[in-house]
Amino acid sequence: MQRIVILSAFATPFRSGAEACAEEVPRALRDQFDFTIVTAKLRRSLSRHDQLNGVTVIRVGFGYKWDKWLFPFLAPFVVRKLRPQIVHAVLESYAGLALVFCRFFCPKAKRMLTQQSTNTSFLLSLMYRFAHAVTAISKTLVERSRSYGRNDVTLIPNGVPYAITREACARVPKVPGRILFAGRLEPMKGVDTLLRALHLLSSAPPLPSPPTTVPPMPSPGGGGGPPLDVHIVGGGSLRRVLEMQSQSFLPEGTFRGFIPFPDIHEEYAQAEIFVGLSRSEALGNVFLEAQAAGCAVVATNVGGIPDVVQDGVTGLLVAPDNPQAAADAISRVMHDPALRQTLAAAGIENARKYDWGEIARRYAAVYVSLLQVQ
Repeated sequence: MQRIVILSAFATPFRSGAEACAEEVPRALRDQFDFTIVTAKLRRSLSRHDQLNGVTVIRVGFGYKWDKWLFPFLAPFVVRKLRPQIVHAVLESYAGLALVFCRFFCPKAKRMLTQQSTNTSFLLSLMYRFAHAVTAISKTLVERSRSYGRNDVTLIPNGVPYAITREACARVPKVPGRILFAGRLEPMKGVDTLLRALHLLSSAPPLPSPPTTVPPMPSPGGGGGPPLDVHIVGGGSLRRVLEMQSQSFLPEGTFRGFIPFPDIHEEYAQAEIFVGLSRSEALGNVFLEAQAAGCAVVATNVGGIPDVVQDGVTGLLVAPDNPQAAADAISRVMHDPALRQTLAAAGIENARKYDWGEIARRYAAVYVSLLQVQ
């Protein structure tokens, strides 16, 4: 079988959207190609050589957080020893830079870049120039590629483990009124806007001005609504700030911390409503995962989100940084069971098209095309 090396600075147990692509594509195609995932070690307890879903994983670095900075320089040495036919970098930053160096360490290998982020521009032109093939997970990223003169980009979105999600839904019942957010607690995710929207739906007194680590927003008054059942899943630099900001109107235990795959699917299964108010987003795997779980989705009309959330059909879209609009949308789906069920049913059907098996077949077509190029 032809050998393919996947470059991803992060992998399980540090998996998020981009890392899902780096792991799920090899799992689905391991009978067609010989895959190795090269990633950063990041934690001393992790093995340097491992197996993940039947795929070999090699970790480089010393087991510390700063291994991600070393990854672009260390990974090409491993790639050279593996002598692959294709080197596939997933995510432009650390993996993309490693791909650039692979041009010199293994010049005979075909190089492929998968764009996953709207939040980086460092050395992008070099990555585009040195890649034989480029894919992007959303139309927004395809357009960015064109602005750099790359007009041959293949659009392949991220996927969802559809069967695993549906199995969780069959096993775990919905909790009436449950609202879920899942993602990193960082400014770009707009969780502070979510809290202000939830506050508008609660009976709490007005919020104080937000800390300087969170973009300033006007302080809304209480909405006089019933107690809210909210789960906020994920970790990040803003967790403590956000917990303090919401302690007057959200119960203890609202912030659930990081929940690994596949346990996270039980959270999706239990939720009736999923809310993600990102300020920027290349695509947003969480919205597809929420749709697969039959959640009514409320999201922002930014980046690649409209690629997967059609307003009024598979979810409701609102402007970013607008807690009142978000509160109104959440209230609509909370108090209109027919709308909630319609959005959930359409979301399930939409997510079916993004099953990782189908997405992996599209990557396989790019691999085959690359291998045929002389």
